[in-house]
Amino acid sequence: MTPALEIERCDLNTVSNGVNHHTDQFKEPERLVVRRGQPFCVTLVLKPGGAKFTPKETSFTITVQTGPLPRRESGTAVSFALTEGSLDTDAWSASAVPGPAEDTVLLTIRSSADAPIGLYSLRLDQDTTQTSLGHFTLLFNAWCTRDAVYMSSKAKRNEYVLSQHGLIYRGTPKRIKALPWNFGQFEEGILDICLKILDDNPKFVSDADQDCSARRNPVYVTRVLSAMINSQDDRGVLVGNWGEVTDGVHPGEWVGSGDILRKWAESGPVRYGQCWVFAAIECAVSRTLGIPCRVVTNFGSAHDSDANLLIEKIYDMEMSENLSDDSIWNFHVWVDSWMARPDLANEYNGWQASDPTPQETSEGIFCCGPAPVKAIKEGELTKKYDAPFIFAEVNADVVEKVQLPNGNVVEISGSTKSVGKCISTKSVGSNNRHDITHKYKYAEGSEDERRIYEKAQHRNKLQQRGLEPGLHLKIKLVEGMAVGSDFEICALLTNNCMDARSCTFMLFARTVSYNGKQGDNCGFSSQKVDIKPGEELRVPLKLEYLNYGPTLTADRLIQVSALTVDKESMDFCKAQKTIVLDEPDIHIQVSGGVRVNSPVTVQLTLVNPLPERLRKCSFTVEGVGLTGSQPITVKVGDVGPKEEAKARLELRPSAAGSTVLLVNFDSIQLRNIKSFIDMDVEKEETTPHI
Repeated sequence: MTPALEIERCDLNTVSNGVNHHTDQFKEPERLVVRRGQPFCVTLVLKPGGAKFTPKETSFTITVQTGPLPRRESGTAVSFALTEGSLDTDAWSASAVPGPAEDTVLLTIRSSADAPIGLYSLRLDQDTTQTSLGHFTLLFNAWCTRDAVYMSSKAKRNEYVLSQHGLIYRGTPKRIKALPWNFGQFEEGILDICLKILDDNPKFVSDADQDCSARRNPVYVTRVLSAMINSQDDRGVLVGNWGEVTDGVHPGEWVGSGDILRKWAESGPVRYGQCWVFAAIECAVSRTLGIPCRVVTNFGSAHDSDANLLIEKIYDMEMSENLSDDSIWNFHVWVDSWMARPDLANEYNGWQASDPTPQETSEGIFCCGPAPVKAIKEGELTKKYDAPFIFAEVNADVVEKVQLPNGNVVEISGSTKSVGKCISTKSVGSNNRHDITHKYKYAEGSEDERRIYEKAQHRNKLQQRGLEPGLHLKIKLVEGMAVGSDFEICALLTNNCMDARSCTFMLFARTVSYNGKQGDNCGFSSQKVDIKPGEELRVPLKLEYLNYGPTLTADRLIQVSALTVDKESMDFCKAQKTIVLDEPDIHIQVSGGVRVNSPVTVQLTLVNPLPERLRKCSFTVEGVGLTGSQPITVKVGDVGPKEEAKARLELRPSAAGSTVLLVNFDSIQLRNIKSFIDMDVEKEETTPHI
């Protein structure tokens, strides 16, 4: 019998393994983080004078374990002997050769490509002797062809797994704005927080063995994240708030995921988030765990509360929604995650839509997805998970009605084209917007799109009636609609009928939040008009900051509606547009060279566009390798009309390479103005030895 090896220590070779496994960006150099299905090497240092390692003669067994109750039957405890020749590609395996230095052994281990992810212990067993070799964290592997998250494109892996920066799109289809975001998945402590999210989920609490075993499947992990990013059913990461914020952080103030995740780990659910924040957190956690992920924005996003694939909006005579829970958000944000779907069919592999914003329950909890984007496009709504809800978000038909004073409800308009526009995500390798609408649906109005909708809607499809073709109403906006300014919009009514019409013409303006929640009225006009055949009438409405400013939300949106009513025939004609007010620019000036461990001065300037004093102004900056683990806030105080808010701060970069400095301006009257600047940090200058 070969004498047992006496192991003095084990070198986990974290640097070389990190480079080989694309985990070297994690800010914990002593920690071994590897991706499944790919070999990693550790060096065993033997005690001098002890037994030597002899190939083909020395034997031992390697044991790896994960979870609080590791079991062989669950795949959370695995023991395997040394193999000669090539490592097994279908199961855990190991080989060993003499190391480059005396009394060392180079041990190579390959995990199974479908092993559960998580924190593992590593042990060497010889007869009755067990030696702990340390711990390692195993992640999904988009570089491994046998892994369910395999992604063949290097550029896409760099974008959807490794990139710590992104853009999230908001606004309206005509005014799409990019919000810079720091995902920060490699920041110190974030990996442990992401593993804690998995360990805090109710499925782990009720059956830890089954939950840890199921972590081999990215479909399962993504569904857990969809539930745990919101706190609706559990101690999830974020509390949602679409109203006034008095006891937490306004959703618009966040600029990155790291600060939110750290706050959650320290004290539980974080106040507050809205859809883009929920999605950004799920994207950050997914990328941390190795699942390729992108943030997706859907403009004109439907919330189908009764699952009939139809959005019914019912108004009273003052055009206030009051009888339907259905709604259309100006935009809504979720994520796509890349993975195979062995539970379905190969044609459904690829991007899967998942939504952590709590809207409707799924299997009794507030989560949504993952549903194959291909199934959404083809109307295959039996494919799990939650395909009908996501299909309605991008492709529901819309019908609008008015309830008359006598209680009767009259349909005033309908649309097959107002839902699901400009579905957007950041382009691979650039800051351009990538339109992926064609991935979610066929071209609006095409035969394929209508065929898919009719198949999905079944008996609930509403037959389109259309409006009186002779009347046409539209709203015309002007350039230069900036927050703080007064401006005029108008409605144009054209009569293409053969006879004259007498109508009541009403033009409304009210502030609105991005999720469709209406605020107070800020403009109104009403008049009776007689319009001749072929005539066009122009009705103006002046919007003054004095009226819209006090009720304007941080989204800076004003919804304008025009309505004509022929009270004899009860014919209605309606038009609606949402104004996205221009916001002031933040001027970012960087002085001097940007170099590791050298001070760099950043000057921030914003001109107050409002005709009133801005109170409690501040700038907040954050950047990976620039501001440490916490954002930096500089209080400016009050700033008068047309005056400049200025801040000057000094940064000391800690890491070389490309990064992004995110900037947020905030005040009581003007909130959440965002900007960013790309920065290339040079390596630290070294003093030559003389």
